[in-house]
Amino acid sequence: MMNIPQFPLNEKEIQEILNSAKQKAAESASPENLKLAFSCIDLTTLNPTDTPTHAARFTQNVNFFPELFPELPNVAAICVYPNLAGVVKENLSAPGVKVASVAGGFPSSMTFKTLKIEEARQAVENGADEIDIVLPLWAFLDGNYGYCSDEISAIKTAIGEAHLKVILESGIIGNPEKIWDASVISLEAGADFIKTSTGKMPVAATPEAAIVMCRAVKWWFEKTGEKRGFKPAGGISKPDEALLYLSIVKEILGEGWANNQLFRIGASRLANNLLSDILKKETNHFN
Repeated sequence: MMNIPQFPLNEKEIQEILNSAKQKAAESASPENLKLAFSCIDLTTLNPTDTPTHAARFTQNVNFFPELFPELPNVAAICVYPNLAGVVKENLSAPGVKVASVAGGFPSSMTFKTLKIEEARQAVENGADEIDIVLPLWAFLDGNYGYCSDEISAIKTAIGEAHLKVILESGIIGNPEKIWDASVISLEAGADFIKTSTGKMPVAATPEAAIVMCRAVKWWFEKTGEKRGFKPAGGISKPDEALLYLSIVKEILGEGWANNQLFRIGASRLANNLLSDILKKETNHFN
């Protein structure tokens, strides 16, 4: 068993942080904060019916966004399956938007380490700036933390300068102490971000898991001085949900993490809902 620091929170403390974050989120529904949340979206299409034509059209929508809404920030990244990363890269012209790709046997992670490494490497070779992989739950749930660490580290080495996001599937792990363990393992193995969920399981992102994971990011910063990122994903479609996760990040990590370099939201429907709220609030402001 790896030497993992003791879990620093209890149930009462998690609830206190959540209550405070909820209150601040409710008070922070300004156009500025909604725009900030929008700028942190990894705009995602991960359907088995995705085609190169769909990926190109999806990318063009992001390209046209600055023309349609010049006063608004664009999304942070477009996230697709690895075989479509090249299509996005070829068609993407919007400045500052990254190409993200899932890899490593997403969403189950139930395949061989060598194949995961090669898939991630090829995704980067084809244009991905960021790689999202899933923690090998089959090893983690069996207590084989060393294997999890070795696999994450090997994939990180293979993708070089590309950012690595490790998905814990926190809704499946469930137990806060185990989510803490998975977070620490991932950060120590080289994850640039830790991410809650694939969105392909019955339980996805939860505020409680976000609190635990952000606390692990804080632990890593206090230990090393290195800032790592946090990404909630799965089932986040409403603006108030996005603001709650942003509020949790600010509550635990501070304003220095409230940007799309260190905070992302994996979403598909959220973008349109945020955009609608932003336009509504700004219209009301000027009327």
